[in-house]
Amino acid sequence: MEDVTGATTLDMHPTGGGDVVDQLNAAAKHFSTWWIVAIAAFVIGAAILPWGMLVWVLAAPLCWWLFQRDAAKRKVVLFYDVNDSAATWFDSLVAQWPWFTDAQRLWRTVSSGQVQTLYQHKTNAGASNLVRKESATATLTGSKHLATNVAVPTITAGSASIHFLPDRLLIREGKHYTDASYRALNSVGKRQRFIESPGVIPKDSQQVGQTWQYVNKGGGPDRRFANNPVLPIMLYSDLELRTPQGLDWEIQCSRPDAGPSISQVIAAAPIPEVDP
Repeated sequence: MEDVTGATTLDMHPTGGGDVVDQLNAAAKHFSTWWIVAIAAFVIGAAILPWGMLVWVLAAPLCWWLFQRDAAKRKVVLFYDVNDSAATWFDSLVAQWPWFTDAQRLWRTVSSGQVQTLYQHKTNAGASNLVRKESATATLTGSKHLATNVAVPTITAGSASIHFLPDRLLIREGKHYTDASYRALNSVGKRQRFIESPGVIPKDSQQVGQTWQYVNKGGGPDRRFANNPVLPIMLYSDLELRTPQGLDWEIQCSRPDAGPSISQVIAAAPIPEVDP
């Protein structure tokens, strides 16, 4: 199995222009201080009761002011004035996003490996390729460090996420951000047959066949195994997002038409004329 998540955000240099990425990185790394002051005030006040009540009263507005300041420093405000073809394209992307948000299951492929031997083929349900996936979610809420006046199509998987802005693709890993230009983004959507685990059958997908955990050379069940469960073959869809800078996201969706539909919109992205 090989990692297929591409380069990290630290390895990808921002290409979208402006200082948006720098501001987001500063906001993500900002250390909140209000809770330290609150804990200190509580401990001191508790130690000198009943005079500690005065400490709590005096500390309350200070803690509130620090809380508001920290909240502001952990947010980057970004307003867009999107016009013409860019507005039409971005509206169509937001309109198509329910393909993902309404799907029962969404995954990101994180590692993949080719089946090398006949033995591996026979003991892995006849699959030619093995993958490891992690659950993903799709929303229109964007990053918690970004406040903006537009809906932001977002996919989150583990500690990583990608966010589609009107003028760029924003990528996050943990507390570090970078971006990529739509000019460099390659988007491919396709239907994909996938051998699932027993009992894992999303209702919005389509079962197109079945196999067994252990198969013989001809593809039928291997009778030597008493415990040889039947596995459903599901029809899913994939959305592959890649750039020459090393971005590599492969999203699998339980809805067979989701990947091709969204990929078609992403591929039509213009070079937008926006004022962020």
